[in-house]
Amino acid sequence: MGKALGTFLIAIVSAALAIVGYKFFEGDQAPNGNFNNSSPAAIPVVSSVGNPDFVAASANVTPAVVHIQTVYSSGQSSRNPIYELFGLPQQSTPARGSGSGVLISKDGYIVTNNHVIDRASGVEVVLPDRRTFEAKLIGTDPSTDLALLKVEASNLPVVPLGDSDKVQVGEWVLAVGYPLSLNSTVTAGIVSAKGRSIGILNRPGQGGYVDPAQVANTAIESFIQTDAAINPGNSGGALVNTSGQLIGINTAIASQTGSYSGYGFAIPVNLMQKVVGDLREYGKVRRGFLGVNFPVPAVEDQMLRSRGIDPGKVSGVYIMGVQPGSGAEKAGLKEGDIIQGIDGIDVNSSAELSERIARHYPGDKVELALLRDGKQRKATVTLQGEDEESATDIAAKGLEARLGANFAPLTDRMKQQYRLSEGVYVTKVEPGGFFDSAGIPVGTVVARVNGRAVNSLADISKSLAASRSGMVRLDGITPDGTAFVFNFPLGA
Repeated sequence: MGKALGTFLIAIVSAALAIVGYKFFEGDQAPNGNFNNSSPAAIPVVSSVGNPDFVAASANVTPAVVHIQTVYSSGQSSRNPIYELFGLPQQSTPARGSGSGVLISKDGYIVTNNHVIDRASGVEVVLPDRRTFEAKLIGTDPSTDLALLKVEASNLPVVPLGDSDKVQVGEWVLAVGYPLSLNSTVTAGIVSAKGRSIGILNRPGQGGYVDPAQVANTAIESFIQTDAAINPGNSGGALVNTSGQLIGINTAIASQTGSYSGYGFAIPVNLMQKVVGDLREYGKVRRGFLGVNFPVPAVEDQMLRSRGIDPGKVSGVYIMGVQPGSGAEKAGLKEGDIIQGIDGIDVNSSAELSERIARHYPGDKVELALLRDGKQRKATVTLQGEDEESATDIAAKGLEARLGANFAPLTDRMKQQYRLSEGVYVTKVEPGGFFDSAGIPVGTVVARVNGRAVNSLADISKSLAASRSGMVRLDGITPDGTAFVFNFPLGA
């Protein structure tokens, strides 16, 4: 009996200790299951959109995001690889493509990507309610990868336009489109970054094809980056905020597989409005030019250090040169100035500056905030246009000095060696110059500049003159025989 009573008392005491211990740890356990030494404090969360309602935003947007189906001429036909494997006869069928578009007016104007409809012989638009229309191409702008289509209809649903300047990193967004030819699909994510330049626009097509008639690599890239899932077929679709307002046109993904890897990019809607407005009114895009050169983002730090400048002390866009006769020169801008703002808006990268300038017309005045010799300055610049000597026409003068390299036509032996019918090669690289900083060695062959064949420095100048945004693409071969494509801006 005594032994039993002792056992019972031990059980009671053990239970009491267990309860006390549980309460002790319960009081110190944080809501996420981790243990802390102090009681958890409430952390205020501030959001630009409040509590997001994905359901309402999706319902408002999806009726106005359309499926774009393209067909290509017989010269771009596709063949069945199974038939080819067994040597069976087959008839070639027209190649087809798929993408997305956004209705921006009730009378049928649709914005999409240029690469979605590029070289298509026919474009069909399918609405979510299954209505189908043949689309008319109003105009394209390869520089921003935008295109404007029109269908004959009325009282169509539209996506209301937002303000991409007010978009904040960390803000919830939705991507709406037709990925992988699926029906209308909505994915959610956040804005990961703004003002991204990734060098993806105007790259050669599959097989390295470049249309010589197309102005190549005049790309203006200042993308909104998002982790909302974007896949092939989403191109031209909508990136919207949780109020259902359009803030961007989905354009590209960064992926080693061709499918979603967490990085998607969209053209800001404020730039889109200017481009499609021009396409609708003029049939082409009219842009003003500032007339300054700035470092290539990929080698900016190296170029600044080569001039004895600490990149960490440069807050803004460092001006490597001012083009003679340009609006920038007339306004008093100088090499070494740092542009820190435009029209009262801070700029931290050349991508942001290029986008801001691209929203303006020839003759527009812009006010720049400058840092010169450690002192703040203001400058008002009147932008030039196509009817005047363009920024790239001026940039072509003294090209060898700016690139830090000398060129000569390919010899017959070199043409045979590299199997080229045209091209120039680098005969000298100046220490500290652009080619030196970019790692382009003597002996490098440049076959094309902005998609055009070159045989002399004069040809390079003409190719640059065709680029209306100061962007340059070099196609060539390194001395060891490796083909390359190199993109960089000469200025805004």
